[in-house]
Amino acid sequence: MKQIQFKLHRYIFSPSLIGTIVTVICIPLFIKFGLWQYHKAQQKLAIQAAYNLAKTDSALQFPLNAATDHVLNVDAWNYKKVKVTGVYETKCQFLLDNQVEGNRVGYHVITPLKIDHSAQYVLVNRGWVLGKDTHTELPKFKTPTGPQTVIGQIWVPSKKIFTLEANTNTADTLSTQNNQPWPAVWQNMNMSRYKRSVPFAVSDLAIKLDQTSDAGGFIRNWQVPVERIATNIGYAYQWFGFALATLLIYFYMSITQVNPFTKPKQ
Repeated sequence: MKQIQFKLHRYIFSPSLIGTIVTVICIPLFIKFGLWQYHKAQQKLAIQAAYNLAKTDSALQFPLNAATDHVLNVDAWNYKKVKVTGVYETKCQFLLDNQVEGNRVGYHVITPLKIDHSAQYVLVNRGWVLGKDTHTELPKFKTPTGPQTVIGQIWVPSKKIFTLEANTNTADTLSTQNNQPWPAVWQNMNMSRYKRSVPFAVSDLAIKLDQTSDAGGFIRNWQVPVERIATNIGYAYQWFGFALATLLIYFYMSITQVNPFTKPKQ
């Protein structure tokens, strides 16, 4: 196969086949990785902006649209500040395990709230409580009775759940309906599992109780849900730098300077 050559004044561009193949593969790949990291950073910036804005915004009335809650774009409502009035249902509340606060391990208390003038419930994360020295012994806490006005931020639990628990889909539907013991501790915030386990309608949107809300809350040092934004930006520039470096190396290895005093071969 004849090698491609281009001559420009005193320089000859003569790339090798292997070098060209490697360059054509690596540059788009590096750019793709860079854009991926850049888009991750932009998504995190948007989440952080929404999170910070919710602290100063006035609270929206919840449910946002009770008649069409099943078609709501739930991700669009994440971190919105809302207000809802209802009564806590303690029968189906649970403790979310392995929650850390100040290097101490405990639980988040998740309690369903029956919304006033509605058949719908919404899960409320009331905050963190300290675990006992023995993991089998559960902490004791109180749940207020009567109407409660809950103010907090919308929380859309992730659907990407990693668990070592056995698949208990069949048992879940029997927990409350066949008088089986309600699981007091859950390893993950599994909304689909919860909705299968209870005999009432539950919104896909949960609420994290605001620090200023007096509705039976505990320790609520909610953290900004994103981090490492600068790291993602750094990685993006690093991948873009790899792409540029690959291109420069390709040209450096492919260009040779012609010595004007060298006679061409006959």
